[in-house]
Amino acid sequence: MSNSLLTIDMITRKALEILENNLVITRNVNRQYDDSFAVEGAKIGSTLRIRLPDRALVTDGAALQVQDDNEQFTTLSVNNQKHIGVNFTSAELTMQLDDFAERVLKPRISQLAASIDADVASVYKNIYSSVGSPGTTPSTAAVLLSAQQKLNENAATMMPRYATVNPAANAALVNGLSGFFNPVDTISKQFKNGMMGTGVLGYDEINMSQSMKQHTTGDWGTTITITSTISTQGTTSLGLSFTGSSKTWKQGDVFTIASVYAVNPQTRESTGSLQQFVVTADATGTSTATVTVSPAIYTASNALATVDTFPVAAAVVTMLGSANSQYAQNLVYHKDAITFATADLLLPTGVDMASRAVHNGISLRIIRDYDINNDRMPCRIDVLYGFAAIRPQMAARIWGA
Repeated sequence: MSNSLLTIDMITRKALEILENNLVITRNVNRQYDDSFAVEGAKIGSTLRIRLPDRALVTDGAALQVQDDNEQFTTLSVNNQKHIGVNFTSAELTMQLDDFAERVLKPRISQLAASIDADVASVYKNIYSSVGSPGTTPSTAAVLLSAQQKLNENAATMMPRYATVNPAANAALVNGLSGFFNPVDTISKQFKNGMMGTGVLGYDEINMSQSMKQHTTGDWGTTITITSTISTQGTTSLGLSFTGSSKTWKQGDVFTIASVYAVNPQTRESTGSLQQFVVTADATGTSTATVTVSPAIYTASNALATVDTFPVAAAVVTMLGSANSQYAQNLVYHKDAITFATADLLLPTGVDMASRAVHNGISLRIIRDYDINNDRMPCRIDVLYGFAAIRPQMAARIWGA
């Protein structure tokens, strides 16, 4: 019995299935905003304004104290278009779909998935909460629980929470936790596939991705202090004084300031941990530099409180890690910390084949044409997407080697 000819729609649906199955970190992030971009002919640069939860002060006594809304917004832009080229002949269209997928689609689309995951993993640069020892591969339950502590102190809801780590951290953690009193089923899965698995230490899933990023720190100065006392609520710029010339701070660098403690966003009381700040844009200076940071600095008298007190002049700044060094960035996150959305790309006319499929918030397009000049049939598989850490307080970085 001869095989039926594969159609472009069958191929597109199978390609999307392979893409979804190969995504790791992207699989477990928020994709609720996808419908906002699901329009025919979406273009790079389309932007969605996302409203964040309101925060207000709780007041004492019977007298009503009305407060203005503290509406906060962030934006999500669809500004990433990735594609991968693949050739398949008319003869290959007569294959069984599974054989076609294994030979033609899977080798290429797995690379596309890894590239998308690598993009999403770059949100670490906007996440300030950090645990682990820079230069040491995480290998104990303590580091996973410390990351949970950060999320708890920032009032992140308990479920669903995920951890995605690089291959080195995965190997060290599986080995380091092998002697724990874990359920037999969990231990069995870890032994068989070498992965941490699901339902471990309060995480819905702990998985491994080769797409996790390495961060190279700036070439900071030494003896770093705050240049002048901060007194304005919502400040995101800090002046730093230091020893040295032509020194740099890189986006993603993390530091603490002496005597400036984080507060619980619900109670606005100190957590007992120094507030960590992340540099949000590269900066350079000689003896002084101005860095932009996240989170914005609000004291406990404000509904958006992030610290118990303003930084003061000459307060010592302690950078995380060493200058000019590279460290692995593993991620722990609540699903709502990171969002990912795709858009429906235009289906052109006048080509040999064109199809689009959408499933679970991911839109994928395949186009095949005929190149008469070279007698070839080039094909491209495209995804247009955007991503952002819209609630970075609900995520944490685990620094490694």
